[in-house]
This record gives sequence, C-alpha cells and structure tokens, in this order.
Amino acid sequence: MHPFRLTLTALSLPLALHALPLLAEDNANSPLALPSTEVRASADASAGGLPPAYAGGQVARGGRVGLLGNQDNMETPFQLTSYTQMLIQDQQAASVADIVENDPAVRAARGFGNFQQVYMVRGLPIYSDDMSYNGLYGLLPRQYLDAELIERVEVLRGANAFLNGAAPGGSGLGGAINIVPKRAPNQPLNQITAGVRSGTQTYVTGDFARRLADDRIGVRLNFARRDGDTAVDGESNELSLFALGVDYRGDRLRISADLGHQDHQLDDIQPAISIAPGVDIPSVPDPDKSIAQPWTFSNARDTFGTLRAEYDFNEYFTGWVAAGMRKGDESGSFSEPTVNNANGDSTANRFSNVREDTVKTGEAGVRSAFHTGSVGHQVTLSSSIYRMDSRNAYEFSDFAGFPGNIYQPVDVPSPPPVLIGGTFDHPLLTDKTRTSSVALADVLSFMDERLQITLGARYQKIRSYGYDYNSGVRTGAYSESEITPVAGVLYRLTPELSLYANHIEGLVKGDVAPTEAGGQPVDNAGEILAPYKTRQNEVGMKYDGGRIGGSLGLYQSRKQMAGTENGVYGVIGHQRNRGVELSLYGQATPQLSILGGVSLLDSDVEGNDAIGAPKVQANLGVDWMVPTVSGLALDARAIHTGSQYAAIDNQQKVPSWTRFDAGVRYSLLLDGDQQVTLRARVENLADKKYWATAGGYPGDGSLIVGAPRTFILSSTLDF
Repeated sequence: MHPFRLTLTALSLPLALHALPLLAEDNANSPLALPSTEVRASADASAGGLPPAYAGGQVARGGRVGLLGNQDNMETPFQLTSYTQMLIQDQQAASVADIVENDPAVRAARGFGNFQQVYMVRGLPIYSDDMSYNGLYGLLPRQYLDAELIERVEVLRGANAFLNGAAPGGSGLGGAINIVPKRAPNQPLNQITAGVRSGTQTYVTGDFARRLADDRIGVRLNFARRDGDTAVDGESNELSLFALGVDYRGDRLRISADLGHQDHQLDDIQPAISIAPGVDIPSVPDPDKSIAQPWTFSNARDTFGTLRAEYDFNEYFTGWVAAGMRKGDESGSFSEPTVNNANGDSTANRFSNVREDTVKTGEAGVRSAFHTGSVGHQVTLSSSIYRMDSRNAYEFSDFAGFPGNIYQPVDVPSPPPVLIGGTFDHPLLTDKTRTSSVALADVLSFMDERLQITLGARYQKIRSYGYDYNSGVRTGAYSESEITPVAGVLYRLTPELSLYANHIEGLVKGDVAPTEAGGQPVDNAGEILAPYKTRQNEVGMKYDGGRIGGSLGLYQSRKQMAGTENGVYGVIGHQRNRGVELSLYGQATPQLSILGGVSLLDSDVEGNDAIGAPKVQANLGVDWMVPTVSGLALDARAIHTGSQYAAIDNQQKVPSWTRFDAGVRYSLLLDGDQQVTLRARVENLADKKYWATAGGYPGDGSLIVGAPRTFILSSTLDF
C-alpha cells in the first residue's frame, strides 16, 4: 500500500471506530462546544483585524478594498464578497477555483496552453498569477493554489486599477481576487483532516496555532498533502504544501509575516480543446476519461514569503510597510487538440517549457483620519513597486501536428521538437517586468458619516523588457505611464440600506505594434501603445437586515481593443460590457443559511458577443442545520451558466449547463473536549456532461470539459 494511504487509513479508522458508539448516545440534542476561530490579529497587521463573519458564517461583513484597507460592505461604494474559511472547509474545497464557484459573477477557466487556473469575472479574465496575497501581487504560486493556505478569498468585482494598481500579468480588468492568509486565533488550535476523493485521491491536512506572550504573538502552521488519481480516469495529482504565519500586536506596532512552499505535480490532465473555425461545437467527450497524451505533465514549485508592519504614530496617523518575494520553478509538456469536424477528428502538437521566476514586491503608505469642521477625512497616501525576472525555454513539435480523435483517443509517442528556444538546463532571462505607482485618496464623510465620497488617483508606470531565448540579447522594451482616477459615493439611506455609485478604471499594458499583420507589413512597427484602460460606471444598493444581506448593482465598462487598420496598428474598437448583479447571503432562519445570486451580462465587441461571456450566471446554495439532530447539517448548491461563444464571429455557440452539488456533515464530541467532524459531498450530482467554460485567454476560445460526478469524504479532528 502507498505509504500516504497507509497513514490516512491509520488516522481515519480510530476516529471512525471511536465515533460509532457515540453516534448512538442520546446527547445529540445538546449543542456542541465548537472551537472558537475568531481572529483578532489580522493578516494585514491592521488595528481593526479581520471584518467579522456575517450571519451563517459563509461570508464576511467586509474585506480589503485595496489601499483603502478593510471596509464594511455597507460602507464602501464597491462590490466585494469575502468567502470565509468555514465555507472553504465545509465544502471541502481544494483550490481557489472551488471557492469562487460560489460567486454568480465568477467562473473558473484555463490558461492558454497550460493548466493554469483563470477566473472569469464579469466576462473578463483574472490570471491566477495576478491574484494578490495580503494585498501584494505576484507572490502566490502561478498556476494553482491549495485551499489549506487560505483564511479568506476576497472577490472584488469591477475595475480596480486605482485600488490595487495594475496587475503585472495584464489581467484583472473585470475584478480582483485577494487571498488572506491564516492567523492564530484566540484559542489554541490543533486540527487534522484526512479525506479521499473519487479516483483514489487521498489527502491529509494539518492546522495548528498558539498565542504566546500574553496573546501578543501568534504562530499558525499549516500543511497539506494530496496524492493519487482524480475522478477522471488517467489523471493524477500530487501536491505538498507548507505555510507558516506569525503575527505580533503591541500597543502601537503590529507585524505579520508569512512563509510558504507549494510543490504541485500533474500528469495526464484533461486538456483544453480548441474547435477549428467553421466547425460547430461538438458533443462533450466522456468526462470520466482523460484524452491527454501520456507524456503530458506540469510540475510547479514555489517558495514565497511576506512581511508587513503597521505603526500608529499618534491618534491621527498610521503608517505601514510591506514586502514580499517568490521563487518559482515550472516545467511541463502540453498538447491541446483542435477538433476539425463533427466526428471529433483532431490534430495536436507538443509544447514543452521550463520557467524560473524571481519576484520582489513591496508597498508603503500612511493613513490619517481627521476632521475639517463637520467634514470627516480619511486620507491615504501609498506607493508600490513590483519586480519580476523570468527565465524561459521552450520546444514546439511540428505545427502540422499529429492526428487524433476526442471520442476515441489514441496514445502517440512524444513528437520531436522542430522549434527550440533556449536550453532547458539553463534557461536565459527572457522577460523583465517592472511596475511602480503612487496613489492618493480621501474618503470624505458628511451628515454624521451617512454620506461618504471617495476621491483619488493613482499614477502608474509599467515597464517590460524582452530578450532572445538563445542569445540573451534584448529584443524589445516597453515603458509607459498612466493616471487612473476614482470617484465613489455612498449614502446610508437607513441603517439597513446603502446606495452607492462609482467611476473607476482598469489598466493593463498596451501592445507593441508588430512588424506584420495578416501577411501585410505594419507601417508603425515597433510603436509602443499607451496602456489600455477600462472605464467603468456602476450604481447600486446594499442591504443588511442583520441576518440577511445582499446587493443589487448595475454597471457598464468599456475596454480598448487593438488591431490594424490601413496598415497602422492601434486602438480600433472597444469591448462594452453591461451587467446587472444580484447577491444574497445570510440566515433565512437560525438553522438555514443561504448564499447565491444572479449575474446578467451583455457584452458587445463590434456587434458580437465576447468570447466566454455568458448572458446569465446564477448560483444558489443552502446549508441546513437539522434541528432534531444536534451537529447534523445538510447542504446543497446549484450552479447555472448560460450559453456562450467560443469564437468572436459568434458562429460557435457553447450550450448552457446546470450542475447540482450536495453534502452532509456531522459533528460530535469525543471525551468531552475533542471534536470530530465527518463530511461527505457529491459534486455534479447528476453526472452532467458539459463544456464548463470557453476562453480564459484573449482571443482564444478553448473549451474545458466539466468534471464528472465526484465524491469527497473527510474526517476532521480538533484536539
């Protein structure tokens, strides 16, 4: 037996045997003494700490709104949802994609040519390497992040260049995702979880924490180990994670620090599938079997760390400084088939690469709260820097490709390379990215803080340099700057109802004009285009009834698009997105929690719908604590995604789909002070066959096969 599975069995069996006689006892009607996980020390070292969880515990009352810091949802003119660790644990989520599936405005997609997670927010991508970690870009593992590291996932919907700065990877125009690391709670924590997923995928995680020195110092240690085949026959997934979080809180000084390492190895993972122009979207291949070639794989190892400090100079001024670093090593071999006819016949080639990244980033700022007459001010001044050096090498096989069929896949030998860039043993520096910014904001409050006006601007500079893979000679350079403003208004109509409006912009690096387009020379080849902006206007309302909360928002954004007209490369059009978003969360009754919403999106690209932008997305999740059996809870979730297009000419339409998930958990006490929580979950309950998403990378309409029915079982021991 595999040593990991032996460990899992040894851990799980005593818990199950010890629990069996207790299940029959008539103590079920007394409430369980659940361990406290309230965290006073926040990951960002702020005096206020994390915003508290909302009724039901699945989302928080607020979260980080960029340089403005932690804000209550009812007091910010932006749309933010913060998913808690309780939700993550109860749904047995393994990655960020599993968590953001709860958001009606978000769907998980796939990067171009690899297995990188991409998150489509309001029809626009956020690459996983453009997520922020405690407010800093570029520090998290680039392809995939295990959920065991996470205290909260904060999803900010909408453009956010002023709040967070331009994402260095060139995405984030439709939203932002911030990962909040774990901190030691008020009470000692000793927790072990062991579980199994369909396909013999087994895992064990650990979570341990202590507060020392009169609670001023906190230490939290997490680890995760996952190994085995997935629910898709042929796939295998191996992951090891270690994370250490430390914090100090004094009278004026607060410090937090994190150190993490993740090693993630994938083999024979179901590839993305492209559809040739003019071919209708084919039926979905068997989701239970991978069509990947046996030589495809992806290995990624990342070591990362952060340090953040905040100091109160006096009652009016608080300053902070933060820094972080990541070292990443990747290698992989990929093969994505292109379907050429309705029979599923395809062609594919091989792309292999290695990548070594070094990222250094930091920020500093000062915040002041004061009054001028009857007007309150919260003024924030901050600056940030980001530095990435990337070393790369690649191999392409014959572009004519090898034949195949997505319904009857046949293994072929790994084809030899015909195009080589660099050497895998010693890749050269090929990309350098440098960003820096300075931002100033003032949140003015009137009428006893019922009316708040947010004004500000950020000056952003983006520089990038490209180098030849074989010689190391610089082949291109980019250096441009831009100012992105913000204006937001929030009015507390009643204690339960807030009205808001905002104007904010998104920002990504502009292109460099190519030497040719469509086989014709480009007159302004080499010209650097100014950074592309997305301008967004949004209005809406937010409701907080104490146990039920929600929001309704209407927005419109315009994104610049580049192309060639009359031999000149430049901005030739816009993508316009209009949408309506409704969200609902909290406790309908003391036993019933709800989480869900609807997102309606109308995208327009020169008269066509954008790729990967469904008109309708909807979620509804319920969690019911069974009143007659203490510790027993049932949950269910429905996820609906409307039809979408896989080609910009709208000739390839991907059908809509609806997926149902269900789960059960039972908590009981052992020996009076040890708690065991048993969880079981089925995702894709009806074993629905569907194309989950289209796109994920600009101009690319690759399709992802939805996962088959997946069973998840786990046991958590708090001792």
